[in-house]
Amino acid sequence: MKTVLSLLICLFEVQACFSGQYAFKAEGDRLYLNDQAFKVIGLRCSNALISDRTTQDLIDHLGVFKSYGVNTVSVYFMGSRFGDVKGYLTDASLSPAHAKRMSHLIKAADDQGMVVVVGCLYWSTSRAKEDLTHWTQAHANKAIANTVKWLSGHDYRNVFVDADNEGMSPFSIEKMIDAAHAADPDYAIAFNEHYDPPQNADLYIHHSAKVEGKPWIETEGSPPSHNGQGYWGKFTKETHRWDPGFYNYSRIGRCTANMKRGQIDATRQANDQYNGYILASTWLQCAPGQGVGGPFHRPGGRSNINDVDTDIDTLHSDAGILWWLEFIKETVGPWRPPTPHRKQH
Repeated sequence: MKTVLSLLICLFEVQACFSGQYAFKAEGDRLYLNDQAFKVIGLRCSNALISDRTTQDLIDHLGVFKSYGVNTVSVYFMGSRFGDVKGYLTDASLSPAHAKRMSHLIKAADDQGMVVVVGCLYWSTSRAKEDLTHWTQAHANKAIANTVKWLSGHDYRNVFVDADNEGMSPFSIEKMIDAAHAADPDYAIAFNEHYDPPQNADLYIHHSAKVEGKPWIETEGSPPSHNGQGYWGKFTKETHRWDPGFYNYSRIGRCTANMKRGQIDATRQANDQYNGYILASTWLQCAPGQGVGGPFHRPGGRSNINDVDTDIDTLHSDAGILWWLEFIKETVGPWRPPTPHRKQH
């Protein structure tokens, strides 16, 4: 009995003593990684938890992205459009399979000195919520609290949390943030909605208004419209809109020269005036459907495509985000993380 008890204590201590090399925090209007001032330069990989394969594919490319200057990736337990990731069970607990994938990713990112934006709720038109129609505010609060407890229990600190993507759920983000802080106040929780921002968020992102004295990050930076077609509107959903059975994006990884210039300008502005920029692209967020086989985590091409409106549902050989990655590398150089904390074992 004594031997068994000793073994259990040992196993508990091994888990409890795990500590990564990097810790993210928001303080005042600045961000820090291991107490060094930090600007987010990232990629939105919201569908990366679709399968073990897609998660591993992102992990395999973290070093590549780092070589271009990327220091952050955002990944969601729910969502994303066409991916339908169901990372929460009906009782608001984390799906073990999706938690395992996120765990692998966070550890791999820590090894690279990179940050993970841990996204929680994703309502919108995704099928991810189809089993959660009975949820109330209490369920939403519990889901966010469970996520933070899980992060805290594993001592994953190279992260911050987006409680509700674009405020798409019918629930109060302010109350979700309170639930997250009650679980562990040391985690930075973001607010992401158009309405008046609450004061309890640690940082503000994407749809949120800027709040004096607090960080703001563009966490879903997309290209400007093309011929009046919004990027996340007709430009990328043209076929799906007239044929709902077509379950993926159109014009995957395509941008015109004007769209690329606009996104580069927005990247500069967010990094110069605020706390960073995360690129969003159908290249990174597309799903496996229609034979596409996405999402894609390799850089792809430069999108030097003469006509982005031809064969819009065919994957073009020059589609990709390489053009943006090359701009980042030319601007800031490869990502060089701050001095790591010593790992404990």
